[in-house]
Amino acid sequence: LPLMAEKLANKSVHGVICLGAVIRGETSHFDYVCQESARGISQVMLQTGKPVLFGVLTTETMEQALERASKDGENKGEDMAYALLEMVDGIKQIG
Repeated sequence: LPLMAEKLANKSVHGVICLGAVIRGETSHFDYVCQESARGISQVMLQTGKPVLFGVLTTETMEQALERASKDGENKGEDMAYALLEMVDGIKQIG
């Protein structure tokens, strides 16, 4: 995710939304993937000066992930889109 976010952020875009899901398994790999994804995405944002949002679901089960991404329940992807628009607008206002 951080590499793709960097590639996109270096194009003529106002911002990037990183979407995905990491579902906890039986090993500590979940923690590493979540931490490093968040860290890398944050670095891209700071390096490019563009909003790069962490829209990665980190859940215990597939059912939780589906619930958080559904049209009928929470929709974290939609939330990220609105947040990006607000950040782009705020950056424009600051100058």
